[in-house]
Amino acid sequence: MILISKYLVPRGFTGIALFPFIFLKYANLKEDALLVNHERIHLRQQQELLILLFFVFYVIEFIFRLMQYRSLYLAYKNISFEREAYRNEKDLNYIKSRSFWGFISYL
Repeated sequence: MILISKYLVPRGFTGIALFPFIFLKYANLKEDALLVNHERIHLRQQQELLILLFFVFYVIEFIFRLMQYRSLYLAYKNISFEREAYRNEKDLNYIKSRSFWGFISYL
């Protein structure tokens, strides 16, 4: 389910996935198929890791990447979950063919 909330989406971002919802900053972003697909990939990742483990792993990997790259932006872009979502957001059928725990190959 897609909901609109400019207050829940962090500054600098246009959308965020918090299982089972996708929050978008503006209503017109519902038409952005790549953004919605990117967030749906995150929903699948969250589902596979039983939601809580996804966020724990996400934060731990972010901290590790931050120490590695010393840049918030590079740390974020190199989180395995983000790498998988960005690399496959253009493939609107990716979720159908995605293997279980597909993010592992992006570590």
